[in-house]
Amino acid sequence: MTTLSAFEAAARHLSFKNAAQELSVTPGAVSHQIKALEGELGTVLFQRQHRGVALTAEGQALFETLSASFGRISKRLENIRQSDALEKITVGSTTAVAALWLSPAIIRFWREFPNLSIDQLTQDTVFLPRVDLDFVIRYGRDSNSKLRQTPLYRDELVPVGTPEMARDLADASLPELAGRWLIHLESAGRDWTTWGEWFKQLGHAGDLGAGTRVTNYSVALQLAGKGAGLVLGWRRLVQPLITAGQLSVVGSHVLTAPREFYLVEYSDDELSEKAATFKKWILSEVPEHST
Repeated sequence: MTTLSAFEAAARHLSFKNAAQELSVTPGAVSHQIKALEGELGTVLFQRQHRGVALTAEGQALFETLSASFGRISKRLENIRQSDALEKITVGSTTAVAALWLSPAIIRFWREFPNLSIDQLTQDTVFLPRVDLDFVIRYGRDSNSKLRQTPLYRDELVPVGTPEMARDLADASLPELAGRWLIHLESAGRDWTTWGEWFKQLGHAGDLGAGTRVTNYSVALQLAGKGAGLVLGWRRLVQPLITAGQLSVVGSHVLTAPREFYLVEYSDDELSEKAATFKKWILSEVPEHST
């Protein structure tokens, strides 16, 4: 176990030095453990490079297995420690999904299951597997085909702005909309449809007018609600803002989103009873989800 722990830490950091710091040993001790493991297995696990190390194919396969196994062990130990405490489930999503859909849904969930605590993690970059994360709600499938991924729904993309803009542009053509001040979302994840892609898919290949660029969808929606321009709206996500009268759909042009939203399970274990309860409930929130 000591040798495997040393290998897992070195593979995770891709550095013998950083692994040694984590394990409170010397880099030489880590290197010795790795050499012993390679000798036992009869294969090279790391390619030694000028700056750091890289995993070989055999090393990568072993790391993935160990990482999943250590993660399950860690999670099981934590569950044992907290067996008498309130059981928690952790769900990850983007800030927009959390604010506009997931948080209100979780409040409804608590009314039915007050003894089950839900923690939320929000970030607008790709989630990496971690032992304390049960589910992620994401747009498009996760590239890790080993994860269980349940389709939730496919949204529609529509221009949204203030109710006044919606009245003024009720019959606007695509070129007219393209000439308006547009709020562009620039995020690290390039799965989101841009204004340029939206217009192109609907048949307008002309130039777009001047606009504002932001890196957060919630900020984009706030600007649109203040009359600063049009933003590309995910109809289901922004429906609470439409219902509240803060935003309105502008015009009649609609594009079906190219990808679906998914509920991704980030654990290799079978779902606990409480996690399975949450999954069943969240799917009931979108009764049209794919099966």
